[in-house]
Amino acid sequence: MKVLVLCGPESSGKSWLSGVIQARFGGVVVAEYVRHFIDQECRDTCYADIPVIARGQLAWEDQARAQAPELLILDTHLLSNMLWSRALFDDCPPWLEQALLARRYDLHLLLSPQGVGWVADGQRSQPELGDRQAFFDDSLAWLRGHQQPVQIIGGDWLARENAAMAAVGQWLGQKARQCPTQC
Repeated sequence: MKVLVLCGPESSGKSWLSGVIQARFGGVVVAEYVRHFIDQECRDTCYADIPVIARGQLAWEDQARAQAPELLILDTHLLSNMLWSRALFDDCPPWLEQALLARRYDLHLLLSPQGVGWVADGQRSQPELGDRQAFFDDSLAWLRGHQQPVQIIGGDWLARENAAMAAVGQWLGQKARQCPTQC
């Protein structure tokens, strides 16, 4: 099983690209648990929710890993939980980083906030590009600092799709199609 993680700031295309990658290469997609949590609870999160959300994300990931697909596509992982916990509450349960480092992830596609606009959806909270860029920078610093395999994906939506398809195709040893215009 190869494990791909899409990570980066909100509104950068992680969920959309997860679906596009799955449509092209197959595999199983694990969604972002915090969205489910907020929909179920109908409220903003608080610091006490961070462990619950992280355990929910890990449970969804573990359920997908148990299926042993050839390709596992994670719309996010605990890095996002850690960074949001620090950004919102200036604290993070230390076990999150330990749990993250205990798992194997084969490739991270880190999506830049540059080149695409922010879209409000009722759950997002960083409309300012500078805030999303700081989240991106923190993500990159953590991934590089922990020697995690990472490839940056940026540009407009078509550029992101083409770059992601090429990166995943090369990583999987397959040739990805390039779309000359919007597909």
